[in-house]
Amino acid sequence: MSDLPVIEWQEEGVEHRAQWRSEAGVPVPKRIVVADDQMKADQAYRLACEGTALLWRGDFHNAKQLLQALARRIDRKPKKTGSSPAEAFHVHRQAQGQRARVLGMVLVPLSADYAIPLRRAPDVSHACREAYGAPAGDALVSLREVLGLIGAHEWHKKGVEIPALGAHVHPCYGVFSPVRGEYIDLLMQAPLPSLELAFDIGTGTGVIAAVLARRGVRHVVATDIDPRALHCAQENLLTLGLEQQVELLQTHLFPTGKSPLIVCNPPWVPAKPSSAVEQAVYDPASRMLLGYLDGLAAHLAPGGEGWLILSDLAEHLGLRSREFLLAAIEKAGLRVLDRLDIRPRHPKASDQADPLHQARRAEVTSLWRLAAAG
Repeated sequence: MSDLPVIEWQEEGVEHRAQWRSEAGVPVPKRIVVADDQMKADQAYRLACEGTALLWRGDFHNAKQLLQALARRIDRKPKKTGSSPAEAFHVHRQAQGQRARVLGMVLVPLSADYAIPLRRAPDVSHACREAYGAPAGDALVSLREVLGLIGAHEWHKKGVEIPALGAHVHPCYGVFSPVRGEYIDLLMQAPLPSLELAFDIGTGTGVIAAVLARRGVRHVVATDIDPRALHCAQENLLTLGLEQQVELLQTHLFPTGKSPLIVCNPPWVPAKPSSAVEQAVYDPASRMLLGYLDGLAAHLAPGGEGWLILSDLAEHLGLRSREFLLAAIEKAGLRVLDRLDIRPRHPKASDQADPLHQARRAEVTSLWRLAAAG
């Protein structure tokens, strides 16, 4: 039996029930009305803003157009700004959350075989299986999530080119894509303290483990707490022919034992994630960062190094200071051997319309080479 929540609604005087699917953990909508091609965008927008979900029974492509019309109405509203970078960030996150809530109110049915029983609906069965696993019965899901599944499926097929590997890495749904390739350049530049063994903490797609293996590290232990990430990493390592060099392990942070090299690329921004994939970006109270630093010295082999890959975006947003980071390094019994820096190349760094443009323009990504203080 599935442990998914159940959603109930009335349609033409008949009670209906289905499972409720939400990868972001959105609660079951309290009110549902049936909508089709006759519903006007203004009415849909009013209902969605009030918290009423719209169960779509019309044409699938018209549902996509309605979603775009709702987005335009949201984006026309005056944008609030903050008086400080930190306040601007929180206002931006609140606006993103409100936008997601309104757009998430357009629902589509999903049958037990992962078909959408609407006119001109695409085949989403492969995308759903990649994200949800085996079917578990009829369900309702937000159209926005379905479009996200489709996009993730295409990303998975196409992959992300990693020049350092001479190949593509294929992110799975819910696993952060390594599109910020500049940190790979830092990984390639830093001198390896040993070729015997390395730990990759929070491996995600497995890209860091793969780069270390390609650089000649004979055995890499890559950890992650998320089974979805480990499955993704396994797929990528098999494709790259590196499965014999890299051992995957489901655990929180460190495996047992010590290593001459331990690498971690934790989430860069100390804030609360709103979906599974955002857990690779947002780290509440810097928990993973501090967990890595606090446990590093105990897991380093004599003369070993810990590499911390971290953007200073949080510093420019006023969410975490450089003094906080340096104090955390010292408190963990570590010292800084060196720091390699690189500027970001992603489009948002030059997008002046981005509300966080000033912070992104100043951002630097660093690879901190750390060692035990003793």
